[in-house]
Amino acid sequence: MKKTLKASDILALGFMTFAFFLGAGNIIFPPQAGLMAGEHTLTAMLGFLLTAVGLPLIGIVAVAVAGGGWNGLTRDLPKSVATMMAVLIFIIIGPAFAAPRAGLVAYEMGFKPFLTAPDQLELTLFSIVFFAIAMLFSLSQGKLIDTIGKFLTPALFAALAILAIAVMVSPQGEIVAAQGDYVDQAFTKGFLEGYNTMDTFAALMFGMLIVDVIRKKGVESDVDTCKYLIMAGVIAAAGLAFVYISLFYLGATASTVANGATNGGEILASYVLALFGPAGQVILSVIIVLACLTTVIGLVSACADYFSSLTRFSYKAWVVVMSVTCAVVANVGLTQLISVSIPVLFALYPVAIVLIAMTLLRRFMPNPALAFRTVLGVSLVFALIDAAKVAGLDMSALSSLPLFDFGMAWLIPTTLTLVAMKFVGRVEANTVHS
Repeated sequence: MKKTLKASDILALGFMTFAFFLGAGNIIFPPQAGLMAGEHTLTAMLGFLLTAVGLPLIGIVAVAVAGGGWNGLTRDLPKSVATMMAVLIFIIIGPAFAAPRAGLVAYEMGFKPFLTAPDQLELTLFSIVFFAIAMLFSLSQGKLIDTIGKFLTPALFAALAILAIAVMVSPQGEIVAAQGDYVDQAFTKGFLEGYNTMDTFAALMFGMLIVDVIRKKGVESDVDTCKYLIMAGVIAAAGLAFVYISLFYLGATASTVANGATNGGEILASYVLALFGPAGQVILSVIIVLACLTTVIGLVSACADYFSSLTRFSYKAWVVVMSVTCAVVANVGLTQLISVSIPVLFALYPVAIVLIAMTLLRRFMPNPALAFRTVLGVSLVFALIDAAKVAGLDMSALSSLPLFDFGMAWLIPTTLTLVAMKFVGRVEANTVHS
């Protein structure tokens, strides 16, 4: 008997996907961009939405088109290369960087403001409790839709909706002049800042996890699985767009209440305090902690799911390992890890974008295997130049490369190579046919 999902299950699946993407960084970054963009907020926001919402959604679609797994996405690459790429992505976005950072942000913005004299002991205790809760949710792999999509995310979304409505009804200031690069490059600046959210990586990770969740609900048809995955991606994209638009507007109208703020977190905290008074801190804490928790659950689950497929250790064993590792990393050397991780992200993120693009364009390539390997290779070579520059190496000899100053030296060479691959292999095919 063909198993289908009810409308409530599809909605919960979409909410779960939305919650996995929406981490604390996604909440505290747009206010800063909105404040800087000022009168050019709409233009900057459109650029931001293309990369912070559009790319992750396309990533989800690519995972669906590829059959829902990493093997499908990388079928035209050597297995060893595909595995190494996946391991690097999962380590960097999982226990080495994103998940511990989410736990730390949850502590800094959701718990620390209520302490009188916080020190390392409080952070350690918070990390243990926070990642233990994430571990318990992650262990119930088959119930992720029920626990995240039907309980945690609605609470998170309700808190965000209250904030968004309050901002729209009672803005706390006038929209002022744009600053910095937003004066004459608002769209480009917003586009590049959205790229830096790194949610395209998350799309590859969560896409595979969501497919597994769908399968565990009894859906066996590949066509139905693809359909439900894309539906979940669309729901998540709509939720993200709603949050980003409201937070951009919050930042754009924050010049009065957030005067002197140095980051999005301070802007958000000052605005919420002005809107709701001391009770606002509680609302903000709920939003931040829930956003961080749901994201960590998604990251831990996705990493454990992948590494259990590579090793003889079970999914549950990997959940425990990942959770403990995250708790430790959140306490020691996070700043150093961030400085090491950023160049790695600059090296791998373009490759992830290209992998998504090639998956969607594969059927138009005369020689898919050659096209995948060549285009990905070119993107990696030029992305390594961007990564070396971010790492502090002197790359001034290559400064004439297009978009070098933006950290996107990979874009034009990769695009040209992709176009060239559309014609490579066609002559050989015609010769064989004749």
